[in-house]
Amino acid sequence: MTILAHIGLVAGIFFALLGVVGTLRFPDVYTRLQASSKCSTTALLVLYVAAMLLAGDLRMAVRIFALLLFTLVTAPLGSHAIGRSAYECGILPWRGKREPRSQPMENSES
Repeated sequence: MTILAHIGLVAGIFFALLGVVGTLRFPDVYTRLQASSKCSTTALLVLYVAAMLLAGDLRMAVRIFALLLFTLVTAPLGSHAIGRSAYECGILPWRGKREPRSQPMENSES
């Protein structure tokens, strides 16, 4: 059980790091929201399961399971609310290619 719990802890940390990288690398609010919500929800669920495996008491495991259910319900709702608010504020989804970091200067001597 302890080995499975430690594997779950490492997997949870891995998913959390993927969410951070996605939040930093993606171009607009919608793709960033997708990366952060999916990875953070998955990371929390895996971490909660690992904590349930490490809990020695059944009452503590039931409490952790209640947190798991609460997270499973509220995390997607929060992400949906943020995305809908961004859409209603007029933020359009990104459509296109990434701009190069440095563009060559054009000669304007015509």
